[in-house]
Amino acid sequence: MLNKNALNIGIFYALLAYLLWGFLPIYWKSLNEVNAGAVLAHRVVWSFVFLILLILLTRQTKPFIKAASVIFKSKKTTIILFLASIVISLNWLTFIWAVQNDFVIQTSLGYYINPLISVVMGIVFLKERLSLSQVLAVSLAAISVLYLTFSYGVFPWVSLILAFSFATYGLLKKFIVINSIYSLTIETLFITPIALIFLLFFNQANPSFTEFPISIILLLIGAGIATAVPLVLFGRAVQELSLSFIGILQYLAPTIMLLLGVFVYGESFTTAHFVSFVLIWFALIIFISSSLIDNSNKSKDSQLS
Repeated sequence: MLNKNALNIGIFYALLAYLLWGFLPIYWKSLNEVNAGAVLAHRVVWSFVFLILLILLTRQTKPFIKAASVIFKSKKTTIILFLASIVISLNWLTFIWAVQNDFVIQTSLGYYINPLISVVMGIVFLKERLSLSQVLAVSLAAISVLYLTFSYGVFPWVSLILAFSFATYGLLKKFIVINSIYSLTIETLFITPIALIFLLFFNQANPSFTEFPISIILLLIGAGIATAVPLVLFGRAVQELSLSFIGILQYLAPTIMLLLGVFVYGESFTTAHFVSFVLIWFALIIFISSSLIDNSNKSKDSQLS
């Protein structure tokens, strides 16, 4: 049973993490003059630099080196983390590109759909079983995507890439047990050489780093902090809160993204969008309610046994 202080601290960290993630589109919008590929490359490089500094400053160097040596001794774990680094890079690139090209509403839809895609992947790859309520929730999500595709005439590929890539990332991480900071550090380590090669040799569409205005340079460097800080906060929140509570709070971020897309960036929000989001919200209500009931029943069973 969590004490009140731990619960309050956990809620504070979780809310702060999801608020930062929710408002992240504003950050990438501020980098509109830099192409998405270059922004991604800087995000990877500066995330790696920031994470290394974080590990050094928090005196976790020895535990990190020990964890890294264990990982690299296992071919399977190394491959899983490498694949995770590719998948999360695809997610980051899609998100940055979408925000810069006025698809903030689609990013929101993607992160609403994401947990339902994770459920499907759990069935397919982890042999998990769904309750009737969860089947209904996933079905409503599928109907919402189909409705948006046929009614609005646009296949929501941004939403689906974000949802599937992040769900795949989560699935891959289920196969390994490692501190989230160490994991992200190693993932960015894999991609950093590729990012540097891109910036040095293939980034002809943008001026060199030093030719950007100081404000853009600071934003590019800060991309590492913008990436790592919410993750650190989230990691702390997970230690203090139940996963079901975390699961409810996670919808704060895509809700903020949706509001930004409609009211700040003036993106078109049609009837088709509205119907699709209503279906998704119903799906999430059913999904969350079912999960809470299941967790409550498991807790009662464990107390009786």
